Amino acid sequence: MSLHPTFVVLVAAGLVGPAAAAEPFLEKTDLFEAGKGGYALYRIPGIVVTSKGTLLAYCEARKNERGDWGHIDILLRRSTDGGKTWDEPRKVATVEGKVERNPAAVKQGLGKDGEITLNNPVAIADRSGAVHFLYCVEYARCYALRSDDDGRTFSKPVDITPTFEKFRDEYPWQVCATGPAHGIQLKSGRLLVPVWLSTGTGGHAHRPSVVATIYSDDGGKTWQRGAIVANETEPLTNPSESVVVQRADGTVLINMRSESQERRRAVAHSPDGATKWTKPTFDPQLPEPICMASIVRLTEKPAAAKNRILFANPHNPDSRERKNLTVKLSYDECRTWPVARTLEAGVSAYSDLAVGPDGTIYCFYERGAADGKSAFKSRTLCLARFNLEWLTEGKDRLDPPKN
Repeated sequence: MSLHPTFVVLVAAGLVGPAAAAEPFLEKTDLFEAGKGGYALYRIPGIVVTSKGTLLAYCEARKNERGDWGHIDILLRRSTDGGKTWDEPRKVATVEGKVERNPAAVKQGLGKDGEITLNNPVAIADRSGAVHFLYCVEYARCYALRSDDDGRTFSKPVDITPTFEKFRDEYPWQVCATGPAHGIQLKSGRLLVPVWLSTGTGGHAHRPSVVATIYSDDGGKTWQRGAIVANETEPLTNPSESVVVQRADGTVLINMRSESQERRRAVAHSPDGATKWTKPTFDPQLPEPICMASIVRLTEKPAAAKNRILFANPHNPDSRERKNLTVKLSYDECRTWPVARTLEAGVSAYSDLAVGPDGTIYCFYERGAADGKSAFKSRTLCLARFNLEWLTEGKDRLDPPKN
C-alpha cells in the first residue's frame, strides 16, 4: 500500500512547526483506505510511541464489510520521523494450528466457515524499550507478542488465555476482548490493559458484557486478572471497550463505553489499576454515542508546568451518531474538561491518542464512510498530528516548568 497524500491544514497564520513552537498546526495523513491493499475495510485503530520516539500504528484489516466477525488480519505501520513517512503495512499477528470458530458467533450466524477473526490489537510501549502487543483470536483466546527492536519484529505469540480463564468462575464468558487502542505502563512498572467479557448470548455475540483489567508485574512474562470494574447492569448497561490513564497521585482512572440511558461516558478509579475499583459514575461532560474513545497523558508536574490529560471521542450529545470527533483537555486529572476542539466534524468514530517526545499529539482515527453513510464502515484510518497550541487556539503551550 502506498502512502496517501498528506493534507496540511494551517489553522493560524504562520508555518507549521514542532510541538513547542508558538504557531498552531494540524496535519492529517490517511494511512489505510477501504478497498485497497486487499481488504474491504480497515477499522479499530491503535497507536503508541516507543521509548525511542518511533510511531507504531495498527488496526484490524477486514476482508469483508459484514461486521466484527469474519476474515480479519491485524496490520501495523511504523514511522521513525514523527509520522511524516511510514513503512508499508505488514501483518503483525498470526494464527498457529487449527482454530475453531467461536461457538457464540456460529450460533448467531456471524462469519463463515473457514474465516478466522483476529481482533482487538493493543500495544504497550514499555519504558525499557520493549513493545508488548496483545490481540485476540475469535474473541475466544488472547495472545501476547514482544518486540525488542523498536517494533521492527515481534516474538512468536504466547497464549495468555489462562489469565482470562480466571474470570470464568465469576463470569461465564464466551467472548473476550482486549482494549482496543493501547495499554499503559504505571509508574510502578506494571503493564495494564482494560478488557471486556461477554456471555455472547446477546446482540452480535458481544452482549451482555462486563469490564475488567489484566496486568503484568514482570515485564509481560506472565499476566494476571484484575477485579471486575463494571457488571452487565446497574449502574451501567453493557459496559465494554474502555481506556485507562494513571493520574498524578498514582491512582488509575478507567473510562468506559456503555449502552446506558444516560448517554455519558462512565468512569471508575483504583489505587493500582486492578483492585478496589470505585462504583462507576457518569461524567456529565463526556457524551457517549456508544463508541470507543481514547485517553492519554500529555504532561505531568514537575517535568512540566501543568498536569494535562487528553481525551477524544465523537462529541454528539444529541444522538448516537458517530460524528464530530473532538479532542478535549483536562488540567485537573480528568475532573473537568475546559478545552475541546473538533478534529473531524463529519463521520468519525474510533480513535486512539499518543504523544511524541517533543510534545506532538497524535490521533489515529476512523473517518468518513466507505459506503457514504455508515460510520461502521470507515472510509479511511487517518493520522492527525497537532500541537497544544492548535488544541487551545494559542492559549496554552508547552512551557518549561516554573521554578
